[in-house]
Amino acid sequence: MFFLGIDAGGSTCRARLTDKAGTIIGHGKAGPANARIGTDKVFAAIEEAYQLAMADAGLSPADSPRIRAGMGIAGINRIGAKEALLAKGFPFASVTINTDGYIANIGAHGGQDGGIVIIGTGSIALGQVAGRDIKVGGYGFPISDEGSGAYIGLQAIRKTLRAADGRSEHSDLTRALFHRYDNQTDQVVSWMDTATATDYATLAPMVTQAAKEGDHHGRVITQHAGHHIEMMIRALYKAGIPRCALLGGLADLILPWLSPDVRAMLVAPLGDALHGALQMARQGQ
Repeated sequence: MFFLGIDAGGSTCRARLTDKAGTIIGHGKAGPANARIGTDKVFAAIEEAYQLAMADAGLSPADSPRIRAGMGIAGINRIGAKEALLAKGFPFASVTINTDGYIANIGAHGGQDGGIVIIGTGSIALGQVAGRDIKVGGYGFPISDEGSGAYIGLQAIRKTLRAADGRSEHSDLTRALFHRYDNQTDQVVSWMDTATATDYATLAPMVTQAAKEGDHHGRVITQHAGHHIEMMIRALYKAGIPRCALLGGLADLILPWLSPDVRAMLVAPLGDALHGALQMARQGQ
């Protein structure tokens, strides 16, 4: 028997294949696989990723019935999404599906009770205590995802426009941002008309770097982002989780801006989302 873990997110779909002993024997990677892009595209990305992992492991399609799969898929909790994906038909002995956040939490705590706060393009806090699932935030940009890369980018654009029309003073950060749009507010507005959460999030590293260098606007934005992340962490502990890990591409950038007592509440993750997916595959949850 072999075990397949799938971590299907908004930017990439990763696959990891192990043997019965847990030894990693194959990897695969494909494009975006968030459920919002449609069942066919999600299935195609997952199929590409696991086929690459099987080839890497030296397995053929004939070996598929010997594989038990666990999949964490972004957005799969949308009404009907899981059923539609399973209806496409996977060739494995068993398939267990949950969200990408769910497998990240399992991986972070080895399947034990605990919580995570993920800071990337968006943000969300998830936890599990005595079989009870906990969710804080993560309702989507721009109404939610506080403290995330998209949130940070949005605040930076707002402060740039306020400085541009005289409501506040420019800083090096807002001057640099405004220069990107040829110092024209109408160009900023034109960009905004089509900008996605991902587009806003690309500005986050620039903002946090400015904050690190002492830029006033950068510091205010990053401090506020850290405050929102703190609120999520505290909410998880209030709900009863025994431990919490900080995950995501922006985790290391936001960590220094958290209060000392909150930083002391955090633990290092034991494993990644694919560890969680593989554990789910083994348990057949």
